[in-house]
Amino acid sequence: MLAALTAGSAAFADQTSKLDEALALRISQAAIGRPVIDAPLLDTAERPVRLSQFRGKPLLVSFIYTGCFQICPTQTRALHEAVKGLDKVFGPHQFNVVSIGFNQPFDSPTALRAFAAQQRIVYPNWAFLSPPGAAVDALTQNFGFSYQATPAGFDHLLGVTIVDARGRIHSQVYGDRLNAAALGEPLRQLLNAAPAAPGRAIETLIERVRILCTVYDPETGAYRYDYKLILEVVGGLGFFITVLTYLLLDRWRQRRGTRLHVARP
Repeated sequence: MLAALTAGSAAFADQTSKLDEALALRISQAAIGRPVIDAPLLDTAERPVRLSQFRGKPLLVSFIYTGCFQICPTQTRALHEAVKGLDKVFGPHQFNVVSIGFNQPFDSPTALRAFAAQQRIVYPNWAFLSPPGAAVDALTQNFGFSYQATPAGFDHLLGVTIVDARGRIHSQVYGDRLNAAALGEPLRQLLNAAPAAPGRAIETLIERVRILCTVYDPETGAYRYDYKLILEVVGGLGFFITVLTYLLLDRWRQRRGTRLHVARP
């Protein structure tokens, strides 16, 4: 596990300034189940944003700093590729993504806008957000995100925090090469557990069956439909409907027979 928790940009730092990865991991795990605070943020157009605005759908949150020239850009591009793959399987607009710049005042809305353009992030449900300097400590501690300043930048655990639709931290996914396999399973759990929207029970059921019938293909590094599983689910639903129909018809016949028997002189 620790081998996957690659620390960012501390190649020239001495041992005393490096992040304690074991402690950082414990802090990160302790955040699971915690409600996300509604810290004030600015998007790249300098408009005020609150994390509560993203409730109602799962949210992927990554902490970055725009002065990083290797690790953060690589992680962000990898996350972008994973998100595009998950979008194809789970459907568009099923979840949101947020990247938060923690190195204030340098991670300004302008800096984050430039960073997003440099990494060619083109995704309608992805926001790059800048917190005020006074809110950084409370925000990072809330998410269980640890970082350590070094002569070369910052050491920090690489990963993504997955927040559920109610605004609670559901899981932490670690690694410098995030992919659909790592993010797909917790997202699948959250999407399948989400309550159906009013008047959309049938659509929600179909959507959940579709999500359920996907598997990760390690050869392609993406999710695909398991048509054998789809046939099994359809067959099981068909059998259930057949049995239910038979029981309803049998009950109707029994009630009809009872009424006829009572009506005879």
